[in-house]
Amino acid sequence: MGARLGETASELAGLLWREHTVYRERTGGVVIRGEHVQRWISLAPSGGRDEVLVRAGRILDGGTTAPARSEALVCLSAGTGELAAVCRRLLSETAATPAAPHGHGQRGPRRRTPRGRTATRSRHTGLASWAVVVVVVAIVGLYSAFYGRFFL
Repeated sequence: MGARLGETASELAGLLWREHTVYRERTGGVVIRGEHVQRWISLAPSGGRDEVLVRAGRILDGGTTAPARSEALVCLSAGTGELAAVCRRLLSETAATPAAPHGHGQRGPRRRTPRGRTATRSRHTGLASWAVVVVVVAIVGLYSAFYGRFFL
């Protein structure tokens, strides 16, 4: 089944994407990566004799793969065209689902800083901070007005 799965994956990769990478997993499955579309397809032997488990997911920014977003069981005897149709459906479901949030409590738009950290767009000095600055300056001014004559 492993050799047949590898051949089927190579044919399928050519049908799905012009640019792709096909490699074998340790578990005996085959993964097809489409870096240019940030998606992957996995074909793994299932409990059935002629069945294969097809999973689809996203490729994250760092090149790692996210967990599968959709999966289906497909009979290999149906042919490569039928398998490609199922893969396209799974890929469209993967593209239709919204992306997972990057962090908990994420608010507002985020941008990348030159060092690679994420930063929120907000005012550096809020109204409360300005009020504190004004009060401190007023206290220093009053102190120097009343007690400043003793230091001269």
